[in-house]
Amino acid sequence: MRFDTKIAVAVHQDLAVWQKLNVAAFLTSAIAGADQTLIGAPYCDASGNLYLAMSRQPILVFAGTGEALKATHRRALDRNERIAIYTRELFATGHDEANRAAVAAVAAESLDLVGLALHADRKTVDKVMKGLVLHP
Repeated sequence: MRFDTKIAVAVHQDLAVWQKLNVAAFLTSAIAGADQTLIGAPYCDASGNLYLAMSRQPILVFAGTGEALKATHRRALDRNERIAIYTRELFATGHDEANRAAVAAVAAESLDLVGLALHADRKTVDKVMKGLVLHP
């Protein structure tokens, strides 16, 4: 099945594996929270156990350098796309309020981005994520 939209997450290629997974999880939660229609129905196995619902469509995970993430961020903002971001400072915070304060303290062009995510029209996602590679 081909979807009209794409969900894409980009992470800094030089992060530790646990950091990449953490960033991807946080960013994916932002995308799901922004559009509840992206979530399908709950799962049920043949024994009758219920499981939480997941995204209706695949999530592409990309990797890139800090400069590539900055360029991706600029392209998304230039297109007025709503994106989720994760900055390096968020690894040192302990809760949501501190996360928002850490981001609010830095101008957009100075953000130390280690990840970002986007859900948009397929062509828009392709243009915004240009230059990044699918995570190996």
